[in-house]
Amino acid sequence: MIRNALRRSLRTDGVFELPFLRSLGVEPRYKGRREITTLVHKLLEIYPNFLLEIYPNFAFAPDDTRILIETPEKTFAEYVAHGRAAATGRTAHHLFIGYLVAEGGEIKLLRESFNPLTMAQAQLPNGVADIGPPGDEVHSF
Repeated sequence: MIRNALRRSLRTDGVFELPFLRSLGVEPRYKGRREITTLVHKLLEIYPNFLLEIYPNFAFAPDDTRILIETPEKTFAEYVAHGRAAATGRTAHHLFIGYLVAEGGEIKLLRESFNPLTMAQAQLPNGVADIGPPGDEVHSF
């Protein structure tokens, strides 16, 4: 289901960026359908009910979505997602901010930001305490 939704809406060279994942030591940029599909499957392992049970049509709930800017090629919006972390059973309530660029009816770029602290608190047994002390440089992007 997810693979088909991605194939229908993403350009073959489409890009999905989550810049703030870098602060958790995770790659922030995924290019092409294969890399993006792999990322989505990894996210579903972390939050199994995130998309399938709560949003069965691979979308965020309309009541939890606020479009702030919309043109034929670009959209900027806020949207909320609720997912139970597989590792801890904690429910995370994420506020995402997304910038989408489309070309020819397909997604060319989706850049999302969220609070990685919420993800760490939900995923890790001891929350952010499990991340450890920072080094000499700390990246948020």
